[in-house]
Amino acid sequence: MVTVGGNTLIVLAVATSRALHTHMYFFLRHFSLLEIGYTSNITPQLLWSFLEGRGNISLVSCLVQFYTFASLAAIGCLLLSAMSYDRYLAICHPLHYPALTSTWLCGCLAAGAWISGFSLSAFTLALAAPLPLCPGRREMDHYFCDFAPVVGLFCGDVGVMWGTRASISGFLTLGPFLLIVASYASLLRTVLQIPSSHGRQKAFSTCSSHFSVVRMFYGTLIVVYVAPTEHMAPLLRKAFSVLSTVFTPMVNPIIYSLKNQEVKGALHRL
Repeated sequence: MVTVGGNTLIVLAVATSRALHTHMYFFLRHFSLLEIGYTSNITPQLLWSFLEGRGNISLVSCLVQFYTFASLAAIGCLLLSAMSYDRYLAICHPLHYPALTSTWLCGCLAAGAWISGFSLSAFTLALAAPLPLCPGRREMDHYFCDFAPVVGLFCGDVGVMWGTRASISGFLTLGPFLLIVASYASLLRTVLQIPSSHGRQKAFSTCSSHFSVVRMFYGTLIVVYVAPTEHMAPLLRKAFSVLSTVFTPMVNPIIYSLKNQEVKGALHRL
Protein backbone atom coordinates (compact mmCIF):
# COMPACT_ATOMS: atom_id res chain seq x y z
CA MET A 1 0.00 0.00 0.00
CA VAL A 2 2.91 2.35 0.73
CA THR A 3 4.44 1.55 -2.67
CA VAL A 4 1.26 1.97 -4.70
CA GLY A 5 0.10 5.00 -2.69
CA GLY A 6 3.48 6.76 -2.78
CA ASN A 7 4.02 6.27 -6.49
CA THR A 8 0.43 7.27 -7.25
CA LEU A 9 0.99 10.53 -5.35
CA ILE A 10 4.13 11.17 -7.42
CA VAL A 11 2.14 10.62 -10.65
CA LEU A 12 -0.65 12.95 -9.49
CA ALA A 13 1.81 15.61 -8.28
CA VAL A 14 3.63 15.66 -11.63
CA ALA A 15 0.36 15.71 -13.58
CA THR A 16 -1.26 18.55 -11.59
CA SER A 17 1.71 20.85 -10.93
CA ARG A 18 2.76 23.10 -13.82
CA ALA A 19 6.20 23.54 -12.20
CA LEU A 20 6.83 19.81 -12.74
CA HIS A 21 5.90 19.77 -16.44
CA THR A 22 9.55 19.28 -17.46
CA HIS A 23 11.39 16.45 -19.19
CA MET A 24 12.90 15.13 -15.97
CA TYR A 25 9.53 14.76 -14.27
CA PHE A 26 7.99 13.35 -17.42
CA PHE A 27 10.37 10.39 -17.07
CA LEU A 28 9.75 10.28 -13.32
CA ARG A 29 6.02 9.86 -13.93
CA HIS A 30 6.70 6.91 -16.23
CA PHE A 31 9.08 5.41 -13.66
CA SER A 32 6.47 5.71 -10.90
CA LEU A 33 3.87 3.97 -13.09
CA LEU A 34 6.44 1.24 -13.70
CA GLU A 35 7.08 0.83 -9.96
CA ILE A 36 3.34 0.37 -9.35
CA GLY A 37 3.20 -2.43 -11.91
CA TYR A 38 6.52 -3.87 -10.70
CA THR A 39 5.34 -4.45 -7.14
CA SER A 40 1.69 -5.24 -8.06
CA ASN A 41 2.94 -8.12 -10.20
CA ILE A 42 4.62 -9.93 -7.28
CA THR A 43 3.50 -8.71 -3.86
CA PRO A 44 -0.27 -9.57 -4.00
CA GLN A 45 0.51 -13.18 -5.01
CA LEU A 46 3.12 -13.35 -2.24
CA LEU A 47 0.67 -12.03 0.37
CA TRP A 48 -2.01 -14.44 -0.84
CA SER A 49 0.38 -17.38 -0.39
CA PHE A 50 1.05 -16.18 3.18
CA LEU A 51 -2.70 -16.09 3.89
CA GLU A 52 -3.28 -19.52 2.36
CA GLY A 53 -0.24 -21.06 3.99
CA ARG A 54 0.88 -22.57 0.69
CA GLY A 55 2.43 -21.21 -2.46
CA ASN A 56 0.45 -22.58 -5.39
CA ILE A 57 0.41 -20.89 -8.79
CA SER A 58 -0.69 -22.14 -12.20
CA LEU A 59 1.87 -22.49 -14.98
CA VAL A 60 0.20 -19.77 -17.08
CA SER A 61 0.10 -17.34 -14.13
CA CYS A 62 3.74 -18.14 -13.37
CA LEU A 63 4.84 -17.42 -16.95
CA VAL A 64 2.81 -14.18 -17.01
CA GLN A 65 4.41 -13.10 -13.73
CA PHE A 66 7.90 -13.86 -15.07
CA TYR A 67 7.21 -12.02 -18.34
CA THR A 68 5.84 -8.94 -16.57
CA PHE A 69 8.70 -8.86 -14.07
CA ALA A 70 11.42 -9.22 -16.73
CA SER A 71 9.79 -6.60 -18.96
CA LEU A 72 9.37 -3.99 -16.22
CA ALA A 73 12.91 -4.54 -14.89
CA ALA A 74 14.31 -3.91 -18.38
CA ILE A 75 12.09 -0.85 -18.87
CA GLY A 76 13.29 0.52 -15.53
CA CYS A 77 16.92 0.32 -16.68
CA LEU A 78 16.11 2.13 -19.92
CA LEU A 79 14.09 4.87 -18.19
CA LEU A 80 16.84 5.49 -15.62
CA SER A 81 19.40 5.86 -18.42
CA ALA A 82 17.12 8.34 -20.22
CA MET A 83 16.74 10.33 -16.99
CA SER A 84 20.52 10.42 -16.42
CA TYR A 85 21.12 11.58 -20.00
CA ASP A 86 18.53 14.33 -19.51
CA ARG A 87 20.37 15.50 -16.35
CA TYR A 88 23.67 15.40 -18.24
CA LEU A 89 22.31 17.67 -20.99
CA ALA A 90 20.66 20.03 -18.49
CA ILE A 91 23.83 20.54 -16.41
CA CYS A 92 26.65 20.09 -18.93
CA HIS A 93 24.96 21.87 -21.87
CA PRO A 94 22.40 24.26 -20.30
CA LEU A 95 22.38 26.72 -23.22
CA HIS A 96 21.77 23.98 -25.80
CA TYR A 97 19.38 21.99 -23.60
CA PRO A 98 16.11 23.39 -25.11
CA ALA A 99 17.38 22.68 -28.63
CA LEU A 100 18.72 19.18 -27.84
CA THR A 101 15.58 17.94 -26.10
CA SER A 102 11.88 18.23 -26.79
CA THR A 103 8.61 16.78 -25.54
CA TRP A 104 8.38 14.71 -28.72
CA LEU A 105 11.88 13.25 -28.20
CA CYS A 106 11.15 12.40 -24.56
CA GLY A 107 7.91 10.71 -25.63
CA CYS A 108 9.80 8.66 -28.20
CA LEU A 109 12.41 7.61 -25.63
CA ALA A 110 9.74 6.58 -23.12
CA ALA A 111 7.74 4.69 -25.77
CA GLY A 112 10.92 3.00 -27.00
CA ALA A 113 11.74 1.87 -23.46
CA TRP A 114 8.29 0.31 -22.93
CA ILE A 115 8.19 -1.35 -26.37
CA SER A 116 11.76 -2.70 -26.11
CA GLY A 117 11.23 -4.15 -22.64
CA PHE A 118 8.01 -5.99 -23.47
CA SER A 119 9.14 -7.12 -26.96
CA LEU A 120 12.52 -8.58 -25.99
CA SER A 121 11.09 -10.30 -22.90
CA ALA A 122 8.39 -11.85 -25.10
CA PHE A 123 11.13 -13.24 -27.37
CA THR A 124 12.80 -14.91 -24.37
CA LEU A 125 9.49 -16.40 -23.26
CA ALA A 126 8.73 -17.67 -26.78
CA LEU A 127 11.87 -19.84 -26.65
CA ALA A 128 10.26 -21.87 -23.86
CA ALA A 129 7.14 -22.67 -25.93
CA PRO A 130 8.55 -25.77 -27.74
CA LEU A 131 10.26 -27.14 -24.62
CA PRO A 132 8.48 -29.88 -22.63
CA LEU A 133 7.91 -29.65 -18.90
CA CYS A 134 10.01 -32.07 -16.88
CA PRO A 135 7.77 -34.83 -15.44
CA GLY A 136 7.37 -34.59 -11.69
CA ARG A 137 9.16 -31.25 -11.42
CA ARG A 138 6.55 -28.89 -10.02
CA GLU A 139 8.34 -27.00 -7.24
CA MET A 140 10.45 -23.82 -7.24
CA ASP A 141 12.60 -22.69 -4.32
CA HIS A 142 11.64 -19.05 -4.67
CA TYR A 143 8.82 -16.67 -3.72
CA PHE A 144 8.05 -15.57 -7.31
CA CYS A 145 8.59 -16.83 -10.85
CA ASP A 146 12.08 -15.59 -11.65
CA PHE A 147 14.09 -16.68 -14.70
CA ALA A 148 16.24 -19.42 -13.17
CA PRO A 149 13.38 -21.18 -11.27
CA VAL A 150 11.14 -21.05 -14.37
CA VAL A 151 13.84 -22.49 -16.65
CA GLY A 152 14.36 -25.27 -14.11
CA LEU A 153 10.83 -26.53 -14.83
CA PHE A 154 11.64 -27.31 -18.48
CA CYS A 155 13.57 -30.18 -20.03
CA GLY A 156 15.45 -30.18 -23.31
CA ASP A 157 17.95 -27.66 -24.62
CA VAL A 158 17.54 -24.81 -22.13
CA GLY A 159 21.01 -23.51 -22.98
CA VAL A 160 19.47 -21.42 -25.76
CA MET A 161 17.28 -19.65 -23.20
CA TRP A 162 20.27 -18.95 -20.96
CA GLY A 163 22.29 -17.59 -23.88
CA THR A 164 19.43 -15.42 -25.11
CA ARG A 165 18.80 -14.13 -21.62
CA ALA A 166 22.48 -13.19 -21.24
CA SER A 167 22.47 -11.32 -24.57
CA ILE A 168 19.22 -9.45 -23.90
CA SER A 169 20.22 -8.66 -20.30
CA GLY A 170 23.51 -7.25 -21.53
CA PHE A 171 21.69 -5.03 -24.02
CA LEU A 172 18.91 -3.88 -21.68
CA THR A 173 20.84 -3.56 -18.40
CA LEU A 174 24.58 -3.28 -19.05
CA GLY A 175 24.16 -0.82 -21.95
CA PRO A 176 21.97 1.62 -19.98
CA PHE A 177 24.24 1.22 -16.94
CA LEU A 178 27.31 2.25 -18.95
CA LEU A 179 25.37 5.26 -20.29
CA ILE A 180 24.45 6.25 -16.73
CA VAL A 181 28.08 5.95 -15.58
CA ALA A 182 29.31 8.02 -18.53
CA SER A 183 26.62 10.68 -17.96
CA TYR A 184 27.43 11.03 -14.27
CA ALA A 185 31.19 11.07 -14.89
CA SER A 186 30.77 13.99 -17.31
CA LEU A 187 28.25 15.63 -15.00
CA LEU A 188 30.59 15.37 -11.99
CA ARG A 189 33.49 16.84 -13.95
CA THR A 190 31.32 19.79 -15.02
CA VAL A 191 29.94 20.43 -11.52
CA LEU A 192 33.40 20.42 -9.91
CA GLN A 193 34.44 23.19 -12.32
CA ILE A 194 31.72 25.53 -11.00
CA PRO A 195 33.58 28.18 -8.96
CA SER A 196 30.98 28.85 -6.23
CA SER A 197 30.01 26.29 -3.61
CA HIS A 198 26.36 27.43 -3.85
CA GLY A 199 26.36 26.70 -7.58
CA ARG A 200 27.88 23.25 -7.04
CA GLN A 201 25.34 22.46 -4.33
CA LYS A 202 22.45 23.57 -6.54
CA ALA A 203 23.71 21.45 -9.44
CA PHE A 204 24.13 18.39 -7.23
CA SER A 205 20.65 18.84 -5.74
CA THR A 206 19.01 18.50 -9.17
CA CYS A 207 20.28 14.94 -9.60
CA SER A 208 20.89 13.62 -6.06
CA SER A 209 17.51 11.90 -5.81
CA HIS A 210 17.93 10.24 -9.22
CA PHE A 211 21.44 9.08 -8.27
CA SER A 212 20.11 7.53 -5.03
CA VAL A 213 17.42 5.63 -6.96
CA VAL A 214 20.01 4.42 -9.52
CA ARG A 215 22.24 3.10 -6.73
CA MET A 216 19.41 1.17 -5.10
CA PHE A 217 17.90 -0.14 -8.35
CA TYR A 218 21.15 -1.29 -9.94
CA GLY A 219 22.76 -2.31 -6.66
CA THR A 220 20.12 -4.94 -5.94
CA LEU A 221 19.99 -6.09 -9.59
CA ILE A 222 23.77 -6.59 -9.68
CA VAL A 223 23.81 -8.56 -6.42
CA VAL A 224 20.95 -10.84 -7.53
CA TYR A 225 21.65 -11.32 -11.24
CA VAL A 226 25.27 -10.37 -11.99
CA ALA A 227 27.36 -11.25 -8.94
CA PRO A 228 28.24 -14.97 -8.58
CA THR A 229 25.65 -16.59 -6.29
CA GLU A 230 26.67 -20.27 -6.49
CA HIS A 231 28.00 -20.25 -2.93
CA MET A 232 25.34 -17.88 -1.55
CA ALA A 233 22.72 -19.36 0.77
CA PRO A 234 19.28 -19.68 -0.94
CA LEU A 235 17.65 -17.67 1.87
CA LEU A 236 20.16 -14.85 1.34
CA ARG A 237 19.45 -14.81 -2.41
CA LYS A 238 15.74 -14.47 -1.66
CA ALA A 239 16.46 -11.67 0.82
CA PHE A 240 18.28 -9.67 -1.87
CA SER A 241 15.40 -10.38 -4.27
CA VAL A 242 12.99 -8.93 -1.71
CA LEU A 243 15.13 -5.77 -1.63
CA SER A 244 14.82 -5.55 -5.42
CA THR A 245 11.14 -6.36 -5.85
CA VAL A 246 9.53 -5.05 -2.65
CA PHE A 247 11.78 -2.63 -0.76
CA THR A 248 13.22 -0.54 -3.62
CA PRO A 249 9.83 0.36 -5.23
CA MET A 250 8.57 1.36 -1.77
CA VAL A 251 11.54 3.61 -0.95
CA ASN A 252 11.87 5.36 -4.33
CA PRO A 253 8.89 7.76 -3.93
CA ILE A 254 10.11 8.55 -0.40
CA ILE A 255 13.55 9.47 -1.79
CA TYR A 256 12.05 11.74 -4.45
CA SER A 257 9.68 13.43 -2.01
CA LEU A 258 12.34 14.02 0.68
CA LYS A 259 15.31 14.99 -1.50
CA ASN A 260 13.51 17.05 -4.14
CA GLN A 261 12.08 20.39 -3.04
CA GLU A 262 9.94 20.79 -6.18
CA VAL A 263 8.26 17.41 -5.68
CA LYS A 264 7.84 18.11 -1.97
CA GLY A 265 6.14 21.42 -2.75
CA ALA A 266 3.86 19.82 -5.34
CA LEU A 267 2.86 17.11 -2.84
CA HIS A 268 2.03 19.76 -0.23
CA ARG A 269 -0.17 21.61 -2.72
CA LEU A 270 -1.83 18.34 -3.78
